[in-house]
Amino acid sequence: MISPLTSYVYPIGQLGQAWAVAEKAQWLAMQHKKRSYHAEVVAPLRDLLARDATLAAAAELIEYGTLDYQALGLGSYPLLAVRSRHWQADRPVALITGGVHGYETSGVQGCVQFIAQQWLQFAADFNLLILPCISPWGYETINRWNPLAIDPNRSFVSDSPAPEAAAAMKCVQAQAARYAVHIDLHETTDTDNSEFGPAKAARDGVAFEYHDIPDGFYLVGDSEKPAADFQRSIIDAVAKVTHIAAADAQGCLIGEPLQQLGVINYAKKALGLCGGITDAPLVTTTEVYPDSPSANAEQCNQAQVAAISAALRYAAAN
Repeated sequence: MISPLTSYVYPIGQLGQAWAVAEKAQWLAMQHKKRSYHAEVVAPLRDLLARDATLAAAAELIEYGTLDYQALGLGSYPLLAVRSRHWQADRPVALITGGVHGYETSGVQGCVQFIAQQWLQFAADFNLLILPCISPWGYETINRWNPLAIDPNRSFVSDSPAPEAAAAMKCVQAQAARYAVHIDLHETTDTDNSEFGPAKAARDGVAFEYHDIPDGFYLVGDSEKPAADFQRSIIDAVAKVTHIAAADAQGCLIGEPLQQLGVINYAKKALGLCGGITDAPLVTTTEVYPDSPSANAEQCNQAQVAAISAALRYAAAN
């Protein structure tokens, strides 16, 4: 991990000059497949619903589109969602999204594990819609961006430049007009300082600004509807699984003022974040820290499951 005193120069581009087509192509040429979306996401979901008849009676796997990067020589990916099989108009709708940033593994696997472990507990209370891996190319190459060097999680806007975001928004809008709750699953990793932050700065032609990575779990609420009690209920539940991040010396997490233990707020719609794609009154973004010496991969996955479950319990009770 680089330190705040390190003078870091990204190997592509020149300081003060934003990337053009050539630099983006150079960056793309550096990316390689490191794991399989089909083996780790698609097949497990299909197998789960094939072998669990009770779950299959309550949930169905749908393909909401195809992510087509064949023009770039990268192939195409089926975009999958799991939804309540018996959608009922009088039930509140809950949206869970993962893998907006493909490299944030527990967001994807947390969705898969929630479907396997907890779906049936909430099936009678909600119409459930889960998009477990919005950015499958990013998942395979362990990337924050898509192949166009675009961050999908700043692209949930009209006429989105990111096909991952555009397809997800279309799916969400087609399933329901109103949502009661939305949980978007993310991670904050050491590579935010060692790779993805410097790459973004180079792409945009600006200097890289280091920030401390919080050690532990935290939430990002919506500054337009902070829902403090909702956020607190999730923090309390996740604290039983993994530790909650403490504020830095300035009272901040990733540069944002702490609102309460483990919670900061962003203006989600204004920033084009996935958490702003619905008008749900209860919205949060999870941030797990997989690089902590006090956590392991399975603990991170279970922290995501605990966060989803706590959010749904709160929504059902309120």
